[in-house]
Amino acid sequence: MSEKHSIVEIWVYLSGSPLFALFITLAAYQTGLWVYKTTKQNPLANPVAIATIIVASVIQFIEMPYSTYFEGAQFIHFLLGSATVSLAIPIYRGLNSLKGRSIPLLASLIVGGLVSIVSAVNIAKLFGADSNITGAMYPKSVTAPIAMGIAERISVSPTLTAIFAVTTGILGAILAPFILNALGMKAWWQRGFAIGIGAHGIGTSRAFSIHPEAGTYASLAMGMNGVISAVAIPILYHLFNK
Repeated sequence: MSEKHSIVEIWVYLSGSPLFALFITLAAYQTGLWVYKTTKQNPLANPVAIATIIVASVIQFIEMPYSTYFEGAQFIHFLLGSATVSLAIPIYRGLNSLKGRSIPLLASLIVGGLVSIVSAVNIAKLFGADSNITGAMYPKSVTAPIAMGIAERISVSPTLTAIFAVTTGILGAILAPFILNALGMKAWWQRGFAIGIGAHGIGTSRAFSIHPEAGTYASLAMGMNGVISAVAIPILYHLFNK
C-alpha cells in the first residue's frame, strides 16, 4: 500500500508541475516529428497537428488546468518573440532573388493577404459569429506572435487569434500540396511563396522539408506578410468597423 501511495503522490506532484507541461509539449512534438518522417513526410501527418492532439488529450486525461500547462509551456511561448525578430534574416537573404520577380510577388502578397481576410471574416459573419470572432479572423494568416500583437492593437482576443492562426497554419500545411498540384503550380518558388502567405510558420516549416527553394520563398513571404500586415490590418479593421 505504501508503494502505491508513493506512486500516487509522485504522479500528483508531476501532473501539477509546470516542468511536466514543458515535457509534454516537447515529447508531443518529437512524436509528431517521428510520425511525419516515418510516413515519408506525408502532408496528412503534420507534426504540429499531431502534437496539438497529443497535448490536448494528455492534459485533458490528467485534468491539468490550462493555467498550469501554460506555466510550463510559456518558455516556448517566450521564444516566439525571438522567432519573430529572426524573420528579418530570410527577408534579407531573399532580397537578391526578388530581382525580376518583385512585382508579381508583391501583387500576390497583397491579393493573398486581402483574400484571406475578406473570405475568413465574411464566412464567419455568414455563420453568425460575433465581433470577437470576426475580429480575430483579420490576422489569422499572419504568423502567430505577430498576429497576437495585431489582435491586441485592434482590441480583440489574442487567444482566439492564436487558435485561428495555428489552425490556419496546420490546415494550410496539410492541404497546400494537394491544392497547388491541382492548380498545376510546378515552380518551387511559386509554391513556397503561396504557402508562406497562407500558412505562415507551420507552412514554411513544411515547405523547407520538401525543397530548400520552396522554404526560402515561404519564409520570405511569411516575413513580408507579417511586416505589411502589422501596419495594414489595424487600418483595415478600423476602416470596416467604425
